[in-house]
Amino acid sequence: MSRVRTSIVATALMIGAPFSALTAEVFSDTQKTEIEKLVHGYLLKNPDVIVEAINALQRRDEVASAEKQRAALTSMSSELTASPNDPVMGNPNGDVTMVEFFDYRCGFCKRVFGDTVTLLKEDGNIRFVLKEFPILGDDSVYASRAAMAVWLHQRDKYEPLHVALMNSKGALSNDKVIELAKEVGIDTDAMVKNMNDPEIDKTLSTTMAQAQALGITGTPAFIIGDNMAPGAIPLESMKKLVDAARGKSPH
Repeated sequence: MSRVRTSIVATALMIGAPFSALTAEVFSDTQKTEIEKLVHGYLLKNPDVIVEAINALQRRDEVASAEKQRAALTSMSSELTASPNDPVMGNPNGDVTMVEFFDYRCGFCKRVFGDTVTLLKEDGNIRFVLKEFPILGDDSVYASRAAMAVWLHQRDKYEPLHVALMNSKGALSNDKVIELAKEVGIDTDAMVKNMNDPEIDKTLSTTMAQAQALGITGTPAFIIGDNMAPGAIPLESMKKLVDAARGKSPH
């Protein structure tokens, strides 16, 4: 009888059934104490059972998180890809939309920047949406606000500024941002003034909310078609995701 009861409790632990609820309905206090001792001894002799249970729980959480993320991507598709306040590079009429959450001070974003440029040059049919996601401090926020002010008010200068900021080395102070903006022909007095545009606050808040809904906590993070790829993914991975979005077989 003890073996049967131990098996019941062990199974309950593995499938996540509350032990207290199970024992309250089936066993007396004396029996519960006996079972607890048996389970304790069993787990001490077989610690792998605990590892298996933890791994199973992690897998379950990962599946649930992935499902939640897919649902968010579907429900937020239009706002992720079609906001006029989000900068767009590449082909504005491209048949595939690629979205990047990025920070100008992010070393990984800078590292992957060359690959995104190569992808846009090699494939002339990608619409590249840039989500300003400044999470690395005040300098990041200043750079993002400056870039967004240029996008909203000096749009033809946005891409040169974006390239200059992504290629910049070392610290990215406020003065450095203004210096880079001047180098690419931006009216920096107007830029600084336009950094107070309330549309910038609105857009940054929206992007933060989108990132939270998608579980994005770092940069870069890419969305290509229906797939999200966190981190500095290599060029070949980008190409495969683009092919998947077009319904083609991967390279």
